[in-house]
Amino acid sequence: MTEACPEASQTGAPQPKASGAIVSPVILGGDIGAYSLARTFHEAYGVKPLVLSQANSHLCHDSSILENRVNPQLDNVDVLMQTLKDVAAEKEGETLMVLACGDWYVRLLVEHRAELEAAGYILPYISEELLNRLVLKDSFYEICEECGVPYPKTAVFDTQAPVGPETFGLTFPVVAKPASSAEYHYAQFPGKKKVFFFDTPAQLKEMLDNLCASSYKGKFLLQEFIPGDDTNMRILTTYNDRTGKMRFASFGQTVLEDPRPQAIGNPMAIISRECDEAVECARRLTEHVGYTGFANYDIKVNPETGKFVFFEVNTRLGRSNYYVTAAGDNTVRWIVEDLVEGREFPDEVQVARGRKSLYTVLPKSVLVEHVQDPALRAEVQQLFAEGHAKNPINYPAEKRLVRKLYPYYFEQKQKKSLREFYRSEEARKKAQAGEGADGAAAAADAAASPKGYVTVPPPEADAPEGGERR
Repeated sequence: MTEACPEASQTGAPQPKASGAIVSPVILGGDIGAYSLARTFHEAYGVKPLVLSQANSHLCHDSSILENRVNPQLDNVDVLMQTLKDVAAEKEGETLMVLACGDWYVRLLVEHRAELEAAGYILPYISEELLNRLVLKDSFYEICEECGVPYPKTAVFDTQAPVGPETFGLTFPVVAKPASSAEYHYAQFPGKKKVFFFDTPAQLKEMLDNLCASSYKGKFLLQEFIPGDDTNMRILTTYNDRTGKMRFASFGQTVLEDPRPQAIGNPMAIISRECDEAVECARRLTEHVGYTGFANYDIKVNPETGKFVFFEVNTRLGRSNYYVTAAGDNTVRWIVEDLVEGREFPDEVQVARGRKSLYTVLPKSVLVEHVQDPALRAEVQQLFAEGHAKNPINYPAEKRLVRKLYPYYFEQKQKKSLREFYRSEEARKKAQAGEGADGAAAAADAAASPKGYVTVPPPEADAPEGGERR
């Protein structure tokens, strides 16, 4: 096995607390990812996490398994730090652990690690230096190259030294996305999306011109388009302990992604799968850099070749993290057993195997309606029939009537919003088809891609704070 690099001891991994200490989780966020983390802590330890959110939502605010405090200014570093210090003073004597449900939260935490650890917090995240290497996607691909991990052909556009699309050497269509999602979070410009799909250099140039006029000063990645629909996406979650060794991995296949621009790419349904080759790639990468904590990878399989590529890594548990717990492996137990109890783990990586489950935030009727592959549709129906479908927000431990009813309201809101989106998308395609040969070609391209270009706001609880994905 590949040995951890010499910097492994400097990744920021905290020393474990004394065994038997009380775990008091503090979660930053307000979306399904935040609620899922709170639920996993409640399931594992019966604790009632504190969730700090920027906006009020029924998902967290009406919950009885967590405490929700709302402060619209939590994206201000001074406000966030003071809030966390106040919480630490309030919970003096408890073992505090702070977890982030957004890339910008992770960055704020690691940049103020010393201050937060002095206040008594455990931070289950990597060092700032390693964070900078991994979250910048161009740097991440350099590491992939070093470790023999496959990644898509990529060109880098620098907003500080802009050049025309004709210099990139890519064949259209192309995919465009920010190298730094944390910095991109604050940028505003016409037509902003989390991920762009362009058929022509002119379309790409228009977006890049708008981008350069915004506050975003980082790099933008332009990538070859990997064919395939949502079902070709894969998700991999791994855990490396405080020594930098990978100890756990859970793999899944995306059944359906959110097509709406404000939440594009968020998995709405995931089936647990196995892929030892992808797990081994992640092991090589994480142990090469001395990674600690949870990592979440976006992977896509090319249906024409059967080969996969790694798109990116999130240095935290993803928004759809409950797919791991739904398959039988409670995520937060790994953090607590490692960093609170100081357990030693077996050398071999524990890979989630043999327990089929379906993570979904959609009602059965909507999910089945939009799964095109007959075999996959039959598998989805079977998992529902066998009781193996899990919606993270539908938690029997919730006691308040309004919260017990909320999942049903949420599902109906999802159903209505998605159908409105697809109707708008169909109208757009028809309009393009009526514009002549060019329009017909564009409509054909749009039909081949599940991604949309019209703005239909996602339901409140499904819209992550600040538009964070995964």
